[in-house]
This record gives sequence, structure tokens and C-alpha cells, in this order.
Amino acid sequence: MVLIDGKQLAKKIRANLKIECDELKQSGINSKLAVIMVGNNSASKIYVKNKSKACDDVGIKYEEHLLDHKTTQKELIGLIEKLNKDESINGILLQSPIPDNLDINEAFRTISPEKDVDGFHPVNVGKLVLNQDTFVSCTPYGIMKIFEEYNIDLCGKNVVILGRSNIVGKPLIHCCLNRNATVTTCHSKTKELKEITKNADIIISAIGKANFVKVDMVKENAVVIDVGINRLDDGKITGDVDFENVKDKVDFITPVPGGVGPMTIAMLMNNVIKATKRQNGMID
Repeated sequence: MVLIDGKQLAKKIRANLKIECDELKQSGINSKLAVIMVGNNSASKIYVKNKSKACDDVGIKYEEHLLDHKTTQKELIGLIEKLNKDESINGILLQSPIPDNLDINEAFRTISPEKDVDGFHPVNVGKLVLNQDTFVSCTPYGIMKIFEEYNIDLCGKNVVILGRSNIVGKPLIHCCLNRNATVTTCHSKTKELKEITKNADIIISAIGKANFVKVDMVKENAVVIDVGINRLDDGKITGDVDFENVKDKVDFITPVPGGVGPMTIAMLMNNVIKATKRQNGMID
């Protein structure tokens, strides 16, 4: 069994991005990310803090907009439009979730596709479906980088994705199809789930249920990617996969924490640098 070290891979990617960022600065170009957070979600605060630290490490300028939970849709859209016009801002990220009274899809549509470093704008989602160069949402992109780093070939493989969220599950379908995998997506309405997962060469779980994927759901020598982050009653963090019992049966597995999580932020940094280069005519 190979334990996939997402923390170490993310560190390597960020070190390479720092070199790129330094080279941009030598050309007089400063890369800058604007993050919008609405409300007081405690998990979001941690994520935003981690993104700020990652920007510091890479050398990307960071601008934070913390909005009150009473913020109106008009105020949120107004801020996004202002950031779209600000030429010093290369990437815009709206931290989710946002309060229920706000329309997050309208907000995502308002972010300029050229600054949409989270890959949620319909234009960028459409380009992913068409296998065109685009901003891919950061968690699926991080998983693809893991496959590359560990020489896990998706061509012809049976990939089973647990979860169909717009943030992870749906983009992952197309990421895997674009690598010539045969993809099955499972969700809460899927029947005979165990029979499907037992035939998977690669299982990617993103459902948010602690220890849901049991050893009898996984075939010998499979690859298991655990996207879940679940907090147990004792405060410990665990994934969707029953790690201790599954790990000895598979060829590759990601731990939680230290697997996919660090890669998500590394790929956000990657997308910000990519956006900066595009906006300055350095790549098509």
C-alpha cells in the first residue's frame, strides 16, 4: 500500500509556484487574490485563514472582504462587479457557504470567467465539459495532480465517484472522462452501491459521511481517494473511508487529514498564477 502524501506534494507545487511568482515580480507583475466571505461560518474562517497563509508562502498578494450576514444580494453583486473591474485583482474567490437568503449561483455567474480561480462560472464549467483549457475547480484539479504525481493512469479504468456536488463530484466526472476513464457517479438514490464500488479500480469519495466506505465495498489493489472531512464527537477529523480497515487491501490511499485537503489550496494558488499570466498576455 502506498500512502498518498498530499501535504508533501502540495508543498512541492507551492515551492514551484513561488519561483513563478518571483519571476512575475521581476517583470513588474504582482499576482493578487481577492477573497469574499459572507457571514460568520467557523469552518469558512479556517479555510480563509489557510488561503491567506498559502498566498503569503507563494508570494501572491491577498485581499479579504468580510461581509456581514445581513449583506444583501445587491451589495454582494456590487462588490464582485467592483473587483471584476479592478485590474490589480487577478483572481476572485467567493467562500461558500453563504447565508441562505443570498443566491450563490448568481454570485458565481457574476465573477468574471477570467478571474474565476475556483472554476465555478458556467463558462469555465462548460470548457471543462468540452475538454478545453480552463480553470478547473480546485479539489478535482488537486486529485488529478495526485494521479499524475503517483503515475496512476486513468485510461480504461473504472472510476466510481461517490457524490455529485457542483464543487467536487460533477467536475470530477469530466476530469476523469477527459483522461479516458469509464466513470460511474453514485449518490443517495443509487441502488446496489456495494456492487458498484466493488468493481471500481478507483474510488473517489466526496459525500461527507464518516467512515462510510467499508472494506467490503473495495476490491483488492484498488485506488482510494478520500475527499471527506468529517469531525467526530471527540473532535478528531476523519474521512469518508474506514481508513484503518481499508488501507491494507488497496494499492493507493489518501489519508485524512493530509491527503486531498492541502492539494485543494495548492491548486487555488496555481489557478491564481495562471490567471495572472493570462491577463498579462503571457499564456493564451
